[in-house]
Amino acid sequence: MAMGGGSSGHAYGEASYWDNRYKEDPKPFDWYQKYPALGPLFDLYIRRDRRLLLVGCGNSALGEEMAADGYKDIVNVDISSVVIEAMKEKYSDCPEMKYLQMDVRDMSAFDPGSFGAVIDKGTLDSLMCGGDAQQNSSKMLKEIDRILMDSGAYILVTYGDPKYRLYLLKEIGWTIHLHVIGKPDRIPPEDPWNLTEPIPMLEDGSLATTALGSNPDIHYIYVCLKGNPTAE
Repeated sequence: MAMGGGSSGHAYGEASYWDNRYKEDPKPFDWYQKYPALGPLFDLYIRRDRRLLLVGCGNSALGEEMAADGYKDIVNVDISSVVIEAMKEKYSDCPEMKYLQMDVRDMSAFDPGSFGAVIDKGTLDSLMCGGDAQQNSSKMLKEIDRILMDSGAYILVTYGDPKYRLYLLKEIGWTIHLHVIGKPDRIPPEDPWNLTEPIPMLEDGSLATTALGSNPDIHYIYVCLKGNPTAE
């Protein structure tokens, strides 16, 4: 599941919407950012030997590029059986990659504490654009917290600034670091900040919002750490 056009009229939480979308447009697509841009940040928070989960994977190349860069065990889930079957076939010869049809609001097929990291590019955003946004988003985040191991990381790439995302994440009790990255098509392409350096942020996110301003040319990356962030 990934973000659509932004109209709340779409049933973003429904499999039928995404099945139809992937039938109409099966070409590979990455929401927001691609792996080469995000890789340096992942290196700070993710170990290549741990089991990883990509939620709302769609037909993104993210998992493929991570596997090529040494990640050993990547599970990809999406609510659309259409895209999952297509991706299973595409990567049938890639043992590092697994694909499962699953609703992120109910991932009971996974045991508690079974993932070292969960990566989300646009899935929470899609739920925030649909009906019952608060309830559905809360279900998803609680499930992610359940399946993360202690010291595991939920990495959320989103267009939502702290005013619209931080309160949801803080309800779970995670330690949260905010990073920012320029959108791929921004002009000029250079960023005035370092992706791997967290943006200073007060409890309510106000300091970060003031420092960054209202900037339509950036994506926010919330790194949410469970339990003891220094544990191995």
